Amino acid sequence: MTKNPKNIPVSWKWNLDHYRQRYDWDCGLSCILMVLPEQQRKFFLENFSQVCLEEGFGNSTWTIDLCYVLKRFEIRHKYLTATIGVNMGYSEHSYYDKILHKDSERVTRRFQTAQVSGIVIEQRQITTDALTRHIALEGPAIILTNASLLTCDLCKFNKLSTELRSFLPWKTTFKGHYIVVCGYILTLRKFFYRNPTMKDHLCMTSFQ
Repeated sequence: MTKNPKNIPVSWKWNLDHYRQRYDWDCGLSCILMVLPEQQRKFFLENFSQVCLEEGFGNSTWTIDLCYVLKRFEIRHKYLTATIGVNMGYSEHSYYDKILHKDSERVTRRFQTAQVSGIVIEQRQITTDALTRHIALEGPAIILTNASLLTCDLCKFNKLSTELRSFLPWKTTFKGHYIVVCGYILTLRKFFYRNPTMKDHLCMTSFQ
């Protein structure tokens, strides 16, 4: 396969079994189901409610919660975040303000016990180069993104809404949503990803 100067393939794509979220809160867990091996995925699906109960997050999952679920299923991973602990900046949104008050104690405790639990956390933001390299050499990446800005070059409806949004004078509000970035094409500067809100479909968006 042709290599680029970064010593990774110019294109790469992981073939994943798509899993569509069942509720309005389980997008992160649905992303985990996409990256789990078949046997572990089957166990998680058969014991979904019990796992959620034992993990203690109910129907409100933070990225640190996803790390503990990945650890539970022995999936080696690293968590990159700009903020260690609870980001109070989201409290300006009424929806997240309620969640912050309800979840802050649990989330703080999970960050505090992450190291002894074998969960690797790095306080930094990932670059495009690092993300493409990770995908090529390590595996897919579960990403927390802003659903209000999420686009797909392959979905006609999505492309239309993106074009319309570019003319809007106001700022879009933040709506956290997890996706699985599972491939890229360096020459086109595009990522492949799977969106758990959709049926089995591979989406594509720009590096930007």
